[in-house]
Amino acid sequence: MDEIQAISAVPKILETVAAMTGLGFVCIAHVTDENWLTCAVLDRLEFGLKPDDELDVTTTLCEEVRDTGRAVIIDNVAESAAYCAHHTPRIYGFQSYFSIPIFRADGSYFGTLCGLDPRPMTLSDTVTVSTLQLFAELISKQLDDETRQEATRTDLLSERGTAELREQFIAVLGHDLRTPLGAITMGADLLALKVREPELRPVIERIRSSARRMAALVDDVVDFTRGRMGSGIGLNLRRHDSVHLTLEQVVDELRGLHPEHRIVASIPPQLCLHCDPERLAQLLSNLLKNALVHGSADAPVHVEARTEGGVFTMTVSNQGQDLRPEVIGQLFKPYWRAASRPGSEGLGLGLYIVDQIARAHGGRIDVRSGAGRTSFTFTLDGQAA
Repeated sequence: MDEIQAISAVPKILETVAAMTGLGFVCIAHVTDENWLTCAVLDRLEFGLKPDDELDVTTTLCEEVRDTGRAVIIDNVAESAAYCAHHTPRIYGFQSYFSIPIFRADGSYFGTLCGLDPRPMTLSDTVTVSTLQLFAELISKQLDDETRQEATRTDLLSERGTAELREQFIAVLGHDLRTPLGAITMGADLLALKVREPELRPVIERIRSSARRMAALVDDVVDFTRGRMGSGIGLNLRRHDSVHLTLEQVVDELRGLHPEHRIVASIPPQLCLHCDPERLAQLLSNLLKNALVHGSADAPVHVEARTEGGVFTMTVSNQGQDLRPEVIGQLFKPYWRAASRPGSEGLGLGLYIVDQIARAHGGRIDVRSGAGRTSFTFTLDGQAA
């Protein structure tokens, strides 16, 4: 069905399931009383099924899953008292098989996540079963998210003045995505522990990296919506005696993610502030990412933090094209992105969130741009110890 094919994570889910189980055929099927329809498929067995192909539902075990609402998992048909004489394995020639039910949010049955192989495979261990169930739940959540998004998009097109509805939708979407993202991350972590084949490791790392990026985007969307809907950026303010370690960790992480760039940091030891250290780390991370994207690739990005007279300042600067005053005036608006790097990833919320975090702390962000250098400075008065 189109709604399954519209979910961008589906191909990676099928790849991950195949890598985890060793099965050569994995698919998502929509199952009704009369039909079994392939929605998405990974076929390394040349089984012959393609998206939108149909099977007689009475020849499948998915019919049993539909009727009972319970998964069917077979390690070895030849050794299974329940299925060794069953017509389905004989028709399709498999020895190992699983079919996990997929339900919509309202409890109605949609279909199955299923897979098979002519070789016996160990599928019924606790880790494998739990991971397969997590992926089925993830598909269910994404399926209903896609349906909800499509319905909301229609509403937004027909009623352009409903800005509040749009922001509420973003808030719900950002919140709901946390559950499937957690499932992806946990599944990938389990795979990293279980899979030993070197050729599969890059696939697992891509999944983990994509999940981390999606989580960062979701966090940006949730923070944006809180700011726009009046509750503001939430802070957990406290005396923090090792702010320098928090800031250095952010710098080290960005160095690892961008090894092609130089980041020069000057952060004094024993830095103590009354702040929310996690939000301060988010502020620095967003400023650094902005500098790495829009600064000159062959010049270092500088980070300088210091306290003087009870005032804490932190400056992130990069070399590059000077920003015009009218551009500086737009930088902290949501969904606004400079044109210096067209095609750069992101929603255009990073600097908006930086400004919101600064305001929530009672501080401010200042921008200076000239002579080929652009600097963003966060200033926090009276909070440095």
